[in-house]
Amino acid sequence: MTDEAAMQLVAGGDLDKAAILYERYKRPLFNFYLRFGVARDSSQDLTQQVFYRIIHYRQSYKDGYEFKTWIYRIARNIYHDYLKEQSHNFKDLNENFDLAEEENYDDEQYLLIQKALKKIPQEYQDVLRLSRYEDLKYEEIANVLNISVSLVKVRVHRGLKQLKEEFLKLN
Repeated sequence: MTDEAAMQLVAGGDLDKAAILYERYKRPLFNFYLRFGVARDSSQDLTQQVFYRIIHYRQSYKDGYEFKTWIYRIARNIYHDYLKEQSHNFKDLNENFDLAEEENYDDEQYLLIQKALKKIPQEYQDVLRLSRYEDLKYEEIANVLNISVSLVKVRVHRGLKQLKEEFLKLN
């Protein structure tokens, strides 16, 4: 069953199908929040909030929406709400980025990249995290952020340039 088909059933009132979506997205969303620098406990809470909102706002899901784009838009909105509440109060990066399934980086290099990423503007952080860590296509990122694909490309290009500069400063 596709994500979209499961969500259509949830939107129609079959809330048991939300379990399918939960199993597919709980880990990616948890890691999404960790990569944004949210502590593990808070990442779990935010992940739960995403699924609460999916159930609560299930009627707003329309046939034809790509579910992955829709859920990451919700996740991003929850993250921004969290930032407002926490006033940017983050815990130690070593705790936040202690992930078992990191890509091709050793732990030290990964932490340096995360520190450098935090030093660039938020709009660049958003597109880089969504494209590099969540593997969203530029079209999907444009939908999540509600911007044009060309603006996504510009932000990725500029963000990578600034990230490289910040990373080199840390080395």
